[in-house]
Amino acid sequence: MSYNIGLSGLFAANKALDVTGNNIANVATTGFKASRVEFADQYAQSIRGTSGNTNVGSGVTVAAVAQQFTQGSLTTGTANSLDLAIQGNGFFMLSNNGEKLYTRSGAFHTDKDGYVVNSAGDNLQGYNVDANGNVVVGALSNLRVDSSNQAPQTTTQITNKSNLNSTEDLPVITTFDPTVTTSYNTKYSTPIYDTQGNAHTLDQYFVKTGTNTWDMYSLVDGRSIDDPTATPPVADKNTLTFDSSGNLITSGTGAPTDSTNLKLNTDGTFQLTGWKPGVQTGTGTTATWVENGADGNGTTGIKLDMIATTQTASKTGLISQSQNGYATGQISNMSVDQTGNLFATYTNGQSKVIGQVSLTNFANVQGLSPAGGTNWRETYASGVPVSGAPTSGTLGYVQGQALEDSNVDLTSELVNLIKAQSNYQANAKTISTESTVMQTTIQMVG
Repeated sequence: MSYNIGLSGLFAANKALDVTGNNIANVATTGFKASRVEFADQYAQSIRGTSGNTNVGSGVTVAAVAQQFTQGSLTTGTANSLDLAIQGNGFFMLSNNGEKLYTRSGAFHTDKDGYVVNSAGDNLQGYNVDANGNVVVGALSNLRVDSSNQAPQTTTQITNKSNLNSTEDLPVITTFDPTVTTSYNTKYSTPIYDTQGNAHTLDQYFVKTGTNTWDMYSLVDGRSIDDPTATPPVADKNTLTFDSSGNLITSGTGAPTDSTNLKLNTDGTFQLTGWKPGVQTGTGTTATWVENGADGNGTTGIKLDMIATTQTASKTGLISQSQNGYATGQISNMSVDQTGNLFATYTNGQSKVIGQVSLTNFANVQGLSPAGGTNWRETYASGVPVSGAPTSGTLGYVQGQALEDSNVDLTSELVNLIKAQSNYQANAKTISTESTVMQTTIQMVG
């Protein structure tokens, strides 16, 4: 029997060496989870009843090789925007031609069709967006990055907040001329876009005309709004009046006046209409203007909100400015936030969510079956997968441009290597000793 005990010890020590060696080999494997071998003593079953105080064990057995799903440290600041790391519970779900796999290794990239895949070509699962750009949370699908150009958007809304200095003097030149800086007090410009995504500039010149009154002159690309060929350009003129507190009067007595192309709306905003976008060719006296075939106003024109304009004894200038138009854009960068939202940034300065990474967890992660490639498969023992958006429920969060390192403690594994080696040698000595005793017995009988 002692031979069998020693052999079981050799097998156990060899298994410990295998597990430790595998851990050491994968110390630099992204998303790898270390394993530990768990032993149990074993007893032979006797047909005759014997006292428990006299039973001798029959060796050791390998009860389990259990993977340790403790958190690995994160390597941050990687160059790949689709490098993803999980902090907390959960796994990335992958699809290998329909087979579901689960991993903590988040080294992803896009394939030729824009799908997010790992080095083995397995598709990362997540939530894609609908035609309106909204993330569709529900059924998981292969996460895809739409790399097509972002269509341009015509400017339909402008909001400018500014201040006009109430202590400023009237201009030296009393007749407004956009080419003469002394004929106006200040000027600011707003970028606007036509239906083809061409950029233009709405220029607004402010001329103080008296106490609490200013004239506003407007041009687009330095030309008349409705007649860009007019020479010299005829600017649309609106009169603005402020109350004693410096607030713009938007209705009733003192409300802004209409101009040909900047009409006053009932809510105190202006409506820019009649704009004919085009391009200028040549310079100086040879400069000409031709329409570019685009529409500048859409169907309703551009709403210009200047209600927040004030007149106080402080510096003249824009405080904030916004407009909703933009040119055609191409993806220039991508990023992923903690909730798994995949953001695309475009060359036109716009950004939007183009998908969301999902995470999956199990009631018993120890029940998962290793599938190679730092992947696991669902088993009966693991329980059913529960998927959702990162940070929801018990799921952890995702960190972009980061990877989770192996959780192997190299120092501990080297110690385990020495212990396993000692165990192997000791069990080999047990067999050697039993052989010596057997030889002595044989000699005595002989």
